[in-house]
Amino acid sequence: MSRTVGDALCERLEQWGVRHVFGYPGDGINGVMGALERHRDGLRLVQTRHEEMAAFMATAHAKFTGETGVCMATSGPGAIHLLNGLYDAKLDHQPVLAIVGQTYVRALGSAFQQEVKLLQLFADVAGSFCEQVNTPSALRHVVDRALRTAAAERTVTCIILPADVQDMAAEEPPHATHTAHSGVGYWPPRVLPREQDLDAAAEILNAGERVAMLVGQGALGASSEVAQVAERLGAGVAKALLGKGVLPDDVPYCTGGIGLLGTRPSWELMQGCDTLLMVGSSFPYAEFLPQEGRARGVQVDIDARMLSLRYPMELALVGDSAETLRALLPRLRERSDGSWREQIESSVADWWRLMEDQAEPRLQNGRLRPQALFAAMSRRLPQDAIVTSDSGSAANWFARQLRARSGMKLSLSGNLATMGPGVPYAIAAKFAFPDRLAVATVGDGAMQMGGMAELLTACRYRSEWSDPRLVVLVLNNEDLNQVTWEQRVMEGDPKFEDSQRIPPLDYAAYARLIGLQGIRVERPEEIDEAWERALAAEGPVVIDALTDPEEPPLPPHVTMEQARAFASSLAAEPRAGLRGAIAALREKVDEFAPHR
Repeated sequence: MSRTVGDALCERLEQWGVRHVFGYPGDGINGVMGALERHRDGLRLVQTRHEEMAAFMATAHAKFTGETGVCMATSGPGAIHLLNGLYDAKLDHQPVLAIVGQTYVRALGSAFQQEVKLLQLFADVAGSFCEQVNTPSALRHVVDRALRTAAAERTVTCIILPADVQDMAAEEPPHATHTAHSGVGYWPPRVLPREQDLDAAAEILNAGERVAMLVGQGALGASSEVAQVAERLGAGVAKALLGKGVLPDDVPYCTGGIGLLGTRPSWELMQGCDTLLMVGSSFPYAEFLPQEGRARGVQVDIDARMLSLRYPMELALVGDSAETLRALLPRLRERSDGSWREQIESSVADWWRLMEDQAEPRLQNGRLRPQALFAAMSRRLPQDAIVTSDSGSAANWFARQLRARSGMKLSLSGNLATMGPGVPYAIAAKFAFPDRLAVATVGDGAMQMGGMAELLTACRYRSEWSDPRLVVLVLNNEDLNQVTWEQRVMEGDPKFEDSQRIPPLDYAAYARLIGLQGIRVERPEEIDEAWERALAAEGPVVIDALTDPEEPPLPPHVTMEQARAFASSLAAEPRAGLRGAIAALREKVDEFAPHR
């Protein structure tokens, strides 16, 4: 068979260092699928159960490796299915390339079967680069620009390949006018602010007496620099959720998460500071930052569009986090007064004692408190574990009870906060790092939405991983729990059973049915044994934990308006609401009780 455009695509992807393509077949992409089979020694197709999961896996690959993730789908419905996972990448600023099929060029515009206006469909999610290849000689520069743009702008790009073009003979561009002759490779620049702006930033930070730092995923490669700057300034460091891995949680001045899923020390840090240094974060919730005018602000971000957006900064620097902090460090003065740092460290120590108290294994309303499961996991994870979370109440306990340690990789859907990526993220981690343990923490709603199907993917590929362990913790509470509590606290509405209840299921039995190990956990004394068995297993494991839906995932600070709405909702559901009210009251009293 002659070398086709599909073959040329695979070869170019290999030249760019791509090793895995996450996708699902269909006749609109058959020409590429045939080429992938011919190139399987260097470029592997990972077949998912759904195209959305392929996009999630490509996003996770980008998050965990820093490389561009690649996903693929057929024309029409397959391309449409990719969109949610691609928006996850776009909103979290991750480099992902989507390759999608299209009907024959000669049939375009004829309302042919599965014909969708893909250029328009992907115009937003892949707005930086989305092109259709209508002639073989155009393939090379389209692939090169798509991958280079994804890497340079840390965003989603898209290549549309009509089915007839895929099977055409490959061609190089002629040495003639109206042609493009592109090359392979992307060389990241060194991005640093001007010297005078670094001096001005240091002047602001040196003048502060109570400095707070907020770091996000843009600081993941700057852990050492963040710690050095914090030490020099006597600052406390709060972490946006995507930046959970920037500093280990055993650092005494690290206040942990911030925002709706955050901690009391982070709230106190932001309300008490006189200077805010924000590094690599687009944290969106202004109510958890200092009030305007109460703190001077300095921000560092590689993307100028994100500067002075969440808080009116006095100085906002465009720069790489690590490079910029290294350049700032010699300009910063050592703090002589340690009272601010002592206050932070005392608050952090109190918080972790409270988290240990709340994680005590016990039944509540006949079911397990979810905190105990996360605390037991956290104590046992190896230093190089990769942990993912789904959106929902699982993210609360992931944020609060899981103690990040140096060497861990941790992620979830941040800005899109979509349900569904917990399990596919963990599977993608296994392909990127087959010798490391991966753990997914998900609610039963997300498990039913897509996680159960992707367990079949784990079942299929587990023999290819040098360490075949992949643990999925399912919080089985038969409730779309996060939304239930949002209805109560934000809307003042009682739980809407028709909306919130989901079908009961034995997830451990399902795991066993498809050939995996399943462990059911119903009692406190079973928690430690379940984790020990799961982490000693020789393959994927599902821990099916029956948890209490009335355990409140409340934010660290509740406004009077939210308190009134909460009380109103509880009055309308006296039975379940009473249990929830008692639990919520207990949590809030514990969290704000001084000097525990």
